[in-house]
Amino acid sequence: MSSKTKSTRVENAYERLKAEILKGELPPGFQAPEPDIASRLGMSRTPVREALIRLEADGLVDLVPRRGAKVLPIGREDICEIYHILSALEGLAARSSAAREDRTEKLGDIVELLDRADAALDAGDIETWAVLDDRFHRWLAARSGNSRLEADIVGFLDQVYRANSVLLRLNKAPASNAADHRRLHQAIVAGAEDVAAEIARLHRLNGLTRMKALLDSCGLSQV
Repeated sequence: MSSKTKSTRVENAYERLKAEILKGELPPGFQAPEPDIASRLGMSRTPVREALIRLEADGLVDLVPRRGAKVLPIGREDICEIYHILSALEGLAARSSAAREDRTEKLGDIVELLDRADAALDAGDIETWAVLDDRFHRWLAARSGNSRLEADIVGFLDQVYRANSVLLRLNKAPASNAADHRRLHQAIVAGAEDVAAEIARLHRLNGLTRMKALLDSCGLSQV
């Protein structure tokens, strides 16, 4: 097998397993030996093993000797830490985005995304809204123009998506103020660096407050 083919198979296994974990199809606590996981994917063990190592580095699974991989839950403290970190990182991304000279260019796709998110929310389609919410935050990270900052943010967004996939179904509404996205977009276009940074920061902190209240109301310590 060429190195390119092996890399492609590892990436495929990684993306498929990651998607199943993020969507809750492989729920927290799910555990299976490596051969069973490989069989599930219809792949050989080698690329699956390497994919699982990457997922362990992402904090999504724990590799247990002779027992395979176990999907890890996200605890209340994990959620608090992630949201506090994102409030700072996304605040910086928003500030950087608003400071760019080309901040008004190539915005058609994000405007369309915001419109689709609003329509999904109006229709009560919370799962579609969650996907679009995730895409907006990834856009913000990329728009910062800082590849390292983007990589850090995206790593945490995977964890946020996992928590949201569970809690949004319970809440039937966003944990954070959906209107913040449009306000943030407007601040970036206007070049209002301080305003954009503060909207992004408070968006996460207010979302965390609602998230903790939802966990408490459902009697959950992890998801």
